Amino acid sequence: MHPFLAILKRDLKLSLRQNNGVIWVMLFYLLTITLFPLAVGPDPEVLSRISSGVIWVSALLAVLLSLDKLFQSDFEDGSLDILFLSPISLELVILSKSLAHWLTTGFPLSILSPIMGILLNMNPAGYGILVLSMLLGTLVLTLIGSIGAALTLGVRRGGFLLSLLVLPFFVPTLIFGVIAVDSAIDETTTISNLMLLFALLLGSLALAPWASSAALRLNIE
Repeated sequence: MHPFLAILKRDLKLSLRQNNGVIWVMLFYLLTITLFPLAVGPDPEVLSRISSGVIWVSALLAVLLSLDKLFQSDFEDGSLDILFLSPISLELVILSKSLAHWLTTGFPLSILSPIMGILLNMNPAGYGILVLSMLLGTLVLTLIGSIGAALTLGVRRGGFLLSLLVLPFFVPTLIFGVIAVDSAIDETTTISNLMLLFALLLGSLALAPWASSAALRLNIE
C-alpha cells in the first residue's frame, strides 16, 4: 500500500499548494446555489421543495468542472509517463488519484451541503442524509468521471467532450441521492436509496480503475 499512500500524499500536497482549482470549485458550488433563490423567488416553501435537487445538481456540476484536471497536469509534465513505466499498478495509481480528487472536491462539497441547505430553507431532518448521500455519491461521480478524464486526455477542448461522455452515467447517482434526502425529509425509509448509492460505489470501485487504465494506456502508448 506504500505507493498508493505516496501518490495520494503527493496529489493532496499539489492540490493544496495550487489551490486555485479547489477554490473555483467551491465558488462555483456556492454561486450556483445562491442564484436559484434569485431565479425562482424567495418563497420559503418553494425553496424547501427544490433544495435537495438544487444542492445535488450543483455538486454534480462542481465535480464535473474539476474532472478534466484529474490526469492533465501529470500528462503535461511527464509524471504520468513515469508512473506508467514504473512497476506500480496503473489501476492503483488511478484509485489513489481519484481519492485525492474526491478529498479536495467531493468531501468538502459534502461537508458544506448543510450550509447550502440553510440557504435554501431545507428541512433540518434531511441534513444528515444529505451529507451521507453526498459522501457516497460524489465518490461515485469521481470514479466514473475518471474514465471520461482518461478517455479525453490530451484532446483539445476535452472538458466539453468529457461532460458529454460522463453526464448520462451521473444520472442514477443524482436520482438516488435526491430521493434519499427527500425521503428523510418526508420521514419515510431512506435505507433503500442509500444502499443503491453504496452499490453504485462498489460497482464503480470494481470497474472504473480498470476502464480508466485501459483508456490511459491507449493515450500514452
